Amino acid sequence: MSVLQTMRDRAGALLAIVIGVSLVIFVLGDFFGGGSGQNKRAKDYYEIAEIDGQGVSYQEFDNRAQNLIEIYKMSGTTTITEAMSESVREQIWNQIVEERILSDEIAILGLGVSPEEVDAMVLGDNPHPIIQQLFANQETGILDKSFLVNFLKTIEYDPQAKAYWLFFEDEIVTSQTKTKLTNLISKGLYVTSKQAEFEAALTAHVVDFSFVSRPFSTMPDTAVVITNSDIEKYYNKHKKEFGQNAARSIEYVEFEVLPSDSDVSKTEQKITEAISEFASTDNPVQFINLTADTRHFEVFQPIGDVPEMIRDFVSKENRDEVYGPYVENETYKAARIIEIENRPDSVQARHILFTTNTYGTKEATSFQADSILNLIKNGTSFEILAQLVSEDGSSQLGGDLGWFSEGQMITSFNNACFEGKKGDLNIVETSFGIHIIEILNQSRNTKKYHIGIIDIAIEPSSATYQNIYSEASRFAGINNTYEKFDQAISDDKLNRKSGRDIGPDEKVLGELETPRQLIMSLYEAKEKEIILDRSEQAVFELGNKFVIAYCTDVKEEGYAATEDVESDIRFALLKEKKAEILITGMNKEIEGLDNIEDISSKLGLTVREATGISFNSFSIPGAGIEPAIISSAANAEEGFLSGPIKGENAIYIISVNTVNNNSQMLSVDILKNQLTSSFEMRAYYEGIEALRKKSDIVDKRYKFY
Repeated sequence: MSVLQTMRDRAGALLAIVIGVSLVIFVLGDFFGGGSGQNKRAKDYYEIAEIDGQGVSYQEFDNRAQNLIEIYKMSGTTTITEAMSESVREQIWNQIVEERILSDEIAILGLGVSPEEVDAMVLGDNPHPIIQQLFANQETGILDKSFLVNFLKTIEYDPQAKAYWLFFEDEIVTSQTKTKLTNLISKGLYVTSKQAEFEAALTAHVVDFSFVSRPFSTMPDTAVVITNSDIEKYYNKHKKEFGQNAARSIEYVEFEVLPSDSDVSKTEQKITEAISEFASTDNPVQFINLTADTRHFEVFQPIGDVPEMIRDFVSKENRDEVYGPYVENETYKAARIIEIENRPDSVQARHILFTTNTYGTKEATSFQADSILNLIKNGTSFEILAQLVSEDGSSQLGGDLGWFSEGQMITSFNNACFEGKKGDLNIVETSFGIHIIEILNQSRNTKKYHIGIIDIAIEPSSATYQNIYSEASRFAGINNTYEKFDQAISDDKLNRKSGRDIGPDEKVLGELETPRQLIMSLYEAKEKEIILDRSEQAVFELGNKFVIAYCTDVKEEGYAATEDVESDIRFALLKEKKAEILITGMNKEIEGLDNIEDISSKLGLTVREATGISFNSFSIPGAGIEPAIISSAANAEEGFLSGPIKGENAIYIISVNTVNNNSQMLSVDILKNQLTSSFEMRAYYEGIEALRKKSDIVDKRYKFY
């Protein structure tokens, strides 16, 4: 095994957390060649983000994402899924944002990593964790310096190894720079003794109290008058609470592409023509695999498991007849009995699995299986050998697979178990590897049927697709304004579909298949405007549907309009106004009363108890999350009786029964050290978050992905 291959095997875990440098793979070409105006339009169009006034181009972003994908491939990841690509893009985005918002801070602080530091982190006595992970001895976990030196020698003549090394070297430099910045931030944090004493007191002061509550719901909403002026004043006072992200709303109609009568007839004709040959062929399995949409899966079924539609036909046991054509799940089918046998209803078996992953070649794997089979035949315990050498998850159970019915195992494995007899030992090859199988037990025999089925799906033809597309295109052309679109839906009784407040990164829209292109185009449209794709076409092909859509509402990032949050404001105002009325009324009713029992009797409310409440408590039993009540109680003295207090869901009156100081409270010095450690751990993340909030970041990735 080459040094680079060994590196690949060890780098997988690292790639989940590190980001690479970029490869140049995308060129705009002539698009930039038409003068300054065209250059500016091209620059604006291909700008994927803007961070503190500086643009980030799609080319830079995508190049870096593609480079990281190449590193994944070098590490042995052969299939790059969409989920993995999305994860890579998210990592690259975070890296670019960090680079941009930290660059000035790092420059001001004069932070950097010298070549000597890099050498020390690679070859020194205390190597970087990346080096320790990549070049550790797999048995001892200790850094293998000879392996490291050998790899560094290969980069002198192996370009792929060099690219691989430069990627991780860059990550080491980035990691060390972040460590220096984190240390500077964390060492600037300090917890005073007074702060530690205060934090200790919050936990140490524990109260038990009684309370009564009158919920806001006891007063009807009609008892409160809310004017437009009230709403406007509340909005202006709490405007920061009504921040909103960019969102769009959409209305659309679907033209579903379904098989036409002609398509159904042609499919029926096709399977009818196949039936006569299916009935006469001597090799029905081969005929099915050459003719049908679905390859044949060999399984013997008892009559009770045969699909109900063909059960009567199968029970007649006529092997010369073909049943069909019949339709099932939008597919034309025809069935024929291939074999009828008495076979066990179920089997218990155990096995030992050998794979070429361990033994290298099929011949070596087969030789190992033969050797183990001879040991078993000569008396060595099957169970012990399975535990020692089997590569299947059942090895810890001695290879025992328990009882299973026909069709649960892959065909060759299944047939070895159901065609053999109890006690048989067989070697069987499957797509998983080579198995030694021992049949431990079999249930009673029952009559089973091996049925062959040819199936041809009823699908729309290209002519049908073209006809539906023409219909959708004609609809879009005629109804080229929202008013016409709206009227046509009513006149033609079409099914109007909609989506509200769709974010730029949404990947789901109703039941549409892969609607990402439509959502991206939605963000290029204006309100009440038809949505066009990048080719200026109004018809979107999404799965088996053609879609015509209009943007019906545009919400830009910023503050929501008053009318958009009016219901939320009304709800808040209802609580405020109800609280004022309830508090005034309760104060009059309890005037002169000095204990919670008399108050509860006067108000007709039940006294409830809350125990072990401190300032850090999250909720009150029987009341829920009520921070104002917790704060009032936790800071009160024993014997304190409050007046009416506005809570989240009700008006409360509390009576503090006992106050306890926790004798198990941590010492101030210990708590001070704990708080300091906590702050230092949060230093980098919260520092980055603070810079993010301070920075002006415009994310336009939704235009491209």
